Amino acid sequence: MLYMICATDVENSLDKRLAARPAHLERLNTLKDDGRLVMAGPFPAIDNPDPGPAGFTGSLVVAEFESLEEAQAWADKDPYIEAGVYESVIVKPYKKVLP
Repeated sequence: MLYMICATDVENSLDKRLAARPAHLERLNTLKDDGRLVMAGPFPAIDNPDPGPAGFTGSLVVAEFESLEEAQAWADKDPYIEAGVYESVIVKPYKKVLP
């Protein structure tokens, strides 16, 4: 089943994000290589795909997991959590309808 993982950043998270980004992307690429990743990306803090020093306010991942517990466990191990980037993370089942 698909699950959405929606995280909210702490204030001024950009430097922490940049430091932890390689490890964060490595985990996402593993999901992609396994054919389980639907989409992933950050929320720019301003209305621009490259927000520069304004940074980001959070992230969204939609991926396939065996259960809600597995999705939550995967989310709990995100390098952004250890680096102090995320203030909160919500994991919910997701039903893709379109496209």
